[in-house]
Amino acid sequence: MKHQYTREYALQLDEQDPLAQYRHEFYINKSTIYLDGNSLGLLSKRAEATIQEIIDAWKTYGIDGWTEGANPWFYLSEKLGEQMAPLVGATHAEVIVTGSTTVNLHQLLSTFYRPTEKKAKILADELNFPSDIYAIKSQLNMRGLDPEKYLVQVKSEDGYRVEEDDIIAKMTEDISLIVLPSVLYRSGQILNMKRITEEAHKRNILVAFDLCHSIGSIPHELSKWDVDFAFWCNYKHLNGGPGATGGMFVNQRHFGNHPGLAGWFGSRKDKQFDMDHEMSVDNAIGAFQIGTPNILSMAPLVGALSMFNEVGMPHIRNKSLQLTSYFMDLIRHELKNEGFALRNPLDDTRAGHILLQHKEAARICKALKVEGVIPDYRSPDGIRLAPVALYNTFEDVWNTVQILKTIMEEKKYKKYDNKRGVVA
Repeated sequence: MKHQYTREYALQLDEQDPLAQYRHEFYINKSTIYLDGNSLGLLSKRAEATIQEIIDAWKTYGIDGWTEGANPWFYLSEKLGEQMAPLVGATHAEVIVTGSTTVNLHQLLSTFYRPTEKKAKILADELNFPSDIYAIKSQLNMRGLDPEKYLVQVKSEDGYRVEEDDIIAKMTEDISLIVLPSVLYRSGQILNMKRITEEAHKRNILVAFDLCHSIGSIPHELSKWDVDFAFWCNYKHLNGGPGATGGMFVNQRHFGNHPGLAGWFGSRKDKQFDMDHEMSVDNAIGAFQIGTPNILSMAPLVGALSMFNEVGMPHIRNKSLQLTSYFMDLIRHELKNEGFALRNPLDDTRAGHILLQHKEAARICKALKVEGVIPDYRSPDGIRLAPVALYNTFEDVWNTVQILKTIMEEKKYKKYDNKRGVVA
């Protein structure tokens, strides 16, 4: 066995990697090390091929592409939902590809947030992604409810983690619905969705999870855990491309509810073209679609999802943990005197990235990019590094730490302002 801090050791780990073949499925710039797959995943050759297939169907069939070809557009949202269901641990009827993260949250809140005199508040956390909080406040305002009073946010003691006991303590009798991330986007902390759901249901509270930073990164069992709802984007770990159509889960217990935001594609498929002004609501997840599916934004997912179903989430999760564990070991060894602090969970409750805190984080990220490493800066002082199981290597990790070490030792970061770019 090679010494664990050498390149030879990293190469040995890569030789033993059962997922190594999948790296060749992706378009990888050989001059860079891409560690931002938790913000935007790379393009795969399979995704590229299915984009072309959809374009060819449009070219060949015209409007008949809705019902003809390998992937008829009329049923594509449901078909992709079936492919995605194993990734979230749900039945085929409970998952659909539609909308976007925020649109889908608005749909769920519009449909299932039903405040009463005694149960009117929404519980969230103070570390959630801003878009979710904007949507919640918007929904409260539309109902004439002051967010200062009706939005309850669980506090974080350190700005990186949320304690589950604190979440449960806030599940008071006036809480109607809970919206939480499955994974905190800064630190990568995984919340115990099963425990939170059980505690919420004991108190007659509905629960929705934002899976943006967990889908394609960790396994889920939404149906088994009896989660009420979930919503997510598909352009991070699932590699669906910029602006890829999002996804939604609704527990089958809630089927039959009329959608709060009704639209033509929420109709039963056999009734949709009757053009009746009285809506025949689909009796499954399809009811919560709104408008015509974004076919060209869904096309990459046809190819991208095929890899996940081949590999299986347990294998992806296993390699992800190995990559991030190796990353942390190298950082502790090589960068121990450079002022970095690891702010992600150090145990297996972390998701697919690590978070390095440093007072010079913004300018270090700029230096990393110049040196060929693509990181992700998060205000105020965080560097997110996400080695993705399907296309990153252990050598990528080793090289990144060596580059970071050189940047710090030679103070290359001082060439840059310690301010984020327009897009961070």
